Amino acid sequence: MASGSVANQEGKVMLLGFWCSPFVKRVEWALKFKGVEYDYVEEDLTNKSTLLLTSNPIHKKVPVLIHNGNPIVESLVIIEYIDETWKQNPILPQDPYERAMARFWANFIEQKVTEPARDALLSQGEQQEKKVKEIKEAMEVVEGEAKAKLNDKTIFFGGENGVGYVDIVLGWTCNWMETVEEVGGFKVLDPESQPQFHKWMANFREVPFIKPTLGPKEKLVEYFRMVRQACLGLVANK
Repeated sequence: MASGSVANQEGKVMLLGFWCSPFVKRVEWALKFKGVEYDYVEEDLTNKSTLLLTSNPIHKKVPVLIHNGNPIVESLVIIEYIDETWKQNPILPQDPYERAMARFWANFIEQKVTEPARDALLSQGEQQEKKVKEIKEAMEVVEGEAKAKLNDKTIFFGGENGVGYVDIVLGWTCNWMETVEEVGGFKVLDPESQPQFHKWMANFREVPFIKPTLGPKEKLVEYFRMVRQACLGLVANK
């Protein structure tokens, strides 16, 4: 069992995950931030369990949060469910406008950083170059938002509450983006052109409930390299 600092009183919580999924990590971070106790079930994605297939019959993917027997899927949806179910340590801002803006930035990160990064990892040539360009342009926007929002006193996008929704959604870049760069053979993170973002990354990595979950980069590189080679091999054989 993995657990946070306080007992869960809302019924049994189970998380179906896969060790190197940044989407699963987001959900883990949200649960730990809230101090919610949960059972973690590691899935074999080459031989998916009946529980996973019945809990997420449409996408058949992790993460899946099961609470009181009810499955919730998609990492962003799960995080909002966690925030609405357990009221302590709010993840999303309480102010309606600030909450809407946090959702906007989370969606921006998904559409302009996360998805193109996945595509760049699994492609090559002109297609990869196009995706890398998209990521670099998006990172310029993220850097601009970081400069506008963050300073020596406010080191996270969650503001006075510390880590918040945008931080959790963006957090995958702290370990996984460097892995994607190394395996894919491209570069999008640059301390000189993204100084405020890199300060944020350094601070996020040191958060007590984040740091132990980042894991060894070498193992990630090995797995991502295998996935990239498999995908490129499928394309070559078509």
